[in-house]
Amino acid sequence: MSIARVAGRYAKSIIDLATETGRITDVVADMRDFSEAAKNRDLAMLLKSPIINADKKLSVIDALFAHRYCDLTMGFFRICINKGREPQLPEIATEFLEQYKQMQSITTVKVTSAQPLSQASLEAIRQKLQLSGDTNDTVEVETAIDPNLIGGFVVEFGDKLYDASVSHKLELLKKEFQENPYKSKLFA
Repeated sequence: MSIARVAGRYAKSIIDLATETGRITDVVADMRDFSEAAKNRDLAMLLKSPIINADKKLSVIDALFAHRYCDLTMGFFRICINKGREPQLPEIATEFLEQYKQMQSITTVKVTSAQPLSQASLEAIRQKLQLSGDTNDTVEVETAIDPNLIGGFVVEFGDKLYDASVSHKLELLKKEFQENPYKSKLFA
């Protein structure tokens, strides 16, 4: 079975259980934290290692997270480790967060700019997206900085991309000049 299918099934089971028991906010916080922690190379290698036995992996997970995570999340991790699914835990956590966002009608939008944008600018972008009808009711904005954009910003969500960067506009202008320098809009 593919990793995506395994992650989807396990994520659905924990999201259903967390919803039924009223612990969804705790588990969401735990999965967000674990998703970030799993980016650590050492933890990722530990989870994927076929040499380290399940008991050792379980003791490491307990030592790292038992004092911070709710009992439901820790029980889920124990089940995954006992069933040999610990290599997929990072993917399961990511899929859990995606399913939660779908369940809550949250659209995550990535805004990349050349310089950090003000809160007012980010809020204006968020409101425009909400009014566009292309996003869900709730818009979650993630930011990134790319000095190569020169100015402006790029908005990405789902399969959509809106590029309002200076570098993109310069590229379009360059392409227009290369295609037909005498019929450019600048000289019309």
